[in-house]
Amino acid sequence: MSVTLRFCGAAHTVTGSCYLLQTDQGRILIDCGLFQGQKTLKELNYGDFPFRPAEIDAVLLTHAHIDHSGLIPKLVRMGFDGRIFATRGTIDLCSWMLPDAGNIQEQEVLALNRRNAARGRDEVIPIYTQADAMASLQYFQAVAYESWTDVIPGIRARYWNAGHLLGSASIEIELAGQGTDGAPLRLLASGDVGPDAKLLQPDPKAPAGFDYVISESTYGDRIREPTTPELRRGRLAGEVREAAAAKGALLIPAFAVERTQELIVDLVGLMERAEIPAAPIFLDSPLAIHATEVFRAHADSLDGGSDVGRLLSSPHLRFTETVDESKAIAKLTGFHIIIAASGMCDAGRIRHHLKRWLWNSRATVLLVGYQANGTLGRFLQDGVKAVRIQGEEIKVAARIRMIDDYSGHADGAEIARWIAARRPITRGLFLSHGEEAAIAALAMRVAERIVPSAKVFSPLLDDAYELTGAVPTLLDVARRRRLAPEAVTRLDWHNDMSGLLLDIHARIEQAADDRARGVIIRRLRRALEE
Repeated sequence: MSVTLRFCGAAHTVTGSCYLLQTDQGRILIDCGLFQGQKTLKELNYGDFPFRPAEIDAVLLTHAHIDHSGLIPKLVRMGFDGRIFATRGTIDLCSWMLPDAGNIQEQEVLALNRRNAARGRDEVIPIYTQADAMASLQYFQAVAYESWTDVIPGIRARYWNAGHLLGSASIEIELAGQGTDGAPLRLLASGDVGPDAKLLQPDPKAPAGFDYVISESTYGDRIREPTTPELRRGRLAGEVREAAAAKGALLIPAFAVERTQELIVDLVGLMERAEIPAAPIFLDSPLAIHATEVFRAHADSLDGGSDVGRLLSSPHLRFTETVDESKAIAKLTGFHIIIAASGMCDAGRIRHHLKRWLWNSRATVLLVGYQANGTLGRFLQDGVKAVRIQGEEIKVAARIRMIDDYSGHADGAEIARWIAARRPITRGLFLSHGEEAAIAALAMRVAERIVPSAKVFSPLLDDAYELTGAVPTLLDVARRRRLAPEAVTRLDWHNDMSGLLLDIHARIEQAADDRARGVIIRRLRRALEE
């Protein structure tokens, strides 16, 4: 008998979550997410899967975020026809999120092909279309929390609320007869685990006693300041008051699902109590608008209940669903708030608002979530002086601020406590869904104190392990790697090129006169000819 676990995504990166569990009974995917970040990593979305989709028997989906669900339409288009098990909240969100992702990909490819035609390059096709996404929804099957579901013969799963997002789950999996002395082999996939005192969501739950645990590590190297609802709202109020005093726009790049709704609840509540100036809050994201409707429908299952539903219906909110409505916001002056996706500034309408305001010292950009390596949001967080958006150089004069109280992820101490509560973990703990430094820091935090060091593993992309022994055995998969390990963890040449162009422009602008500028250009030409 054989049981193997392959890390097809989320290995030394926070995106593209996908784990292939292969047994004598069949093949199961845990998540099937879209890669985000630097272009080299995102190009994996266009390539072949590292498995045959038609041979996958089922998908266990932890939650609706695109880095966990975003390649499901492609999986179906390429031949998968099994069941996709998910909670009702996850299914309701995916019914909007996946078609929206397909539409975004169609629109981005349309714009890219216009540029490619002008440059004499070949056309590209979308990863999948809106129609592909709609077609994939028929394969979803709802499961209840804390109830066993038969996945395929010999394998069953149970979903536990992960406290990360509406419908999010950690998934307990049992493989009959594959453990010690014929007992079931027990595995837990954390999904994304929410922090303590998460707005709208309960604290995460899961049982104890596993052979293997796959744990996320997003904030494994970060410890947040202790917070309470009052402290969280106080910090947000301070940022809003400073933005209002500058008399410009407050731009909040926010993930359309959950983060946006949390912000709306707090912003509206603060305005109602006159703790911040009353101002229009533009929700400029069709997906976020639809997701807000889903949250209203599920208000009774959220912490805060009916009051959440009331706040999400506030007259302070302005929904801008059409492109023309979005463009009209650009005519406004003075203080107003714009919440728009994407949360990492990598796509969507937020990029148009950043082009409109980044150069203006009266504007404020408030980052409220994780910014993956290589994304525009990460560059802004790191304090760059200029960025390139849609091929145009934009100086950064706006105030760039960061508030971590709305994170959907447990920090290093919280995830370590979550792991400790899963003990005994008899065979192995896999740390995934995190950048290299975060995984290393979490490994140091849990090794020996919580799990023996010899049982803590940090897989690379496409690593595969045999799970039937007393400890997992790494299989020889180097020849099947889609990317070299360093290509996953480091900024790629696309990022280097953008940085170089910005540096060249800055140096030329700083030159004393045209003669000095000519000297710089001649030196660059000589360097290119070498």
